[in-house]
Amino acid sequence: MLESCAQQQNKQQVAAAFSRAAETYDSVAEFQRAVGQRLLSLLPLAWDAPAAMQSSVAQWLDIGCGTGYFCERLQQRWPRARGTGLDLAAGMLNVARKRCPELAYICADAEALPLQNNSQDLIFSSLALQWCADFAQVLSEAQRVLKPGGLLLFSSVAEGSLLELRRSWQAVDDGVHVNTFRPLSRYQELTAASGLQVLDVHCHTHTYYYNKVRELTHELKHLGADHVQGGRGQGLVSRQGLQRLLAAYEHYRQPQGLPATWQVVYGVLRKED
Repeated sequence: MLESCAQQQNKQQVAAAFSRAAETYDSVAEFQRAVGQRLLSLLPLAWDAPAAMQSSVAQWLDIGCGTGYFCERLQQRWPRARGTGLDLAAGMLNVARKRCPELAYICADAEALPLQNNSQDLIFSSLALQWCADFAQVLSEAQRVLKPGGLLLFSSVAEGSLLELRRSWQAVDDGVHVNTFRPLSRYQELTAASGLQVLDVHCHTHTYYYNKVRELTHELKHLGADHVQGGRGQGLVSRQGLQRLLAAYEHYRQPQGLPATWQVVYGVLRKED
């Protein structure tokens, strides 16, 4: 019971962080857009011909739709389909409604989808499911609401992300300043046990470069991704501690700048006919 309450509280904190960042999110979402575009490029793995892609989707769902950037892309790809954007952060949905007012939007949890069984041809979810503690339940819900033959496309942050930042914080103290994420092996285990047909699950490395550490931390804040589960705020770090952080991160500097590495799991799953 206590664990359930803690998880619910954490979800509320995540939702609040992303709601606060809703107005600034798109201005710093280069990484998020790149991951989503790469995820969409995996569709041919599931459909052999472009005509099949065009005709097979009558209803789609974007889980963790954020500001609606990929809702707009999905709507452009399937203009006759009924699309739904779902997010836990009400602030994000307010921005998404302005971008694509003709779509339906639901403020809800990916672990408890308020949708009918066998109702969706496609579930798309990019960089949202890492915030779900029970990924097996997410997969169970996806299987429930997908139509037979329907597809789940997801991307999720994996273990090893922001490794440079994590190791640099170790020069400051033993606190938790950077989130930990599921490893690729766990995603593979859970998808294999989901009852869905696994067409592809793999990990891809994305690296971005910054002139200063502050540019990275400000970007995380503007994205709403600065909430640390079980961590403590950087406001408690002394000036001397901050200087140790910056000095430690400088050891990673390359000609392009200071690297920030993300490990992203991509998955394409199908519900059996």
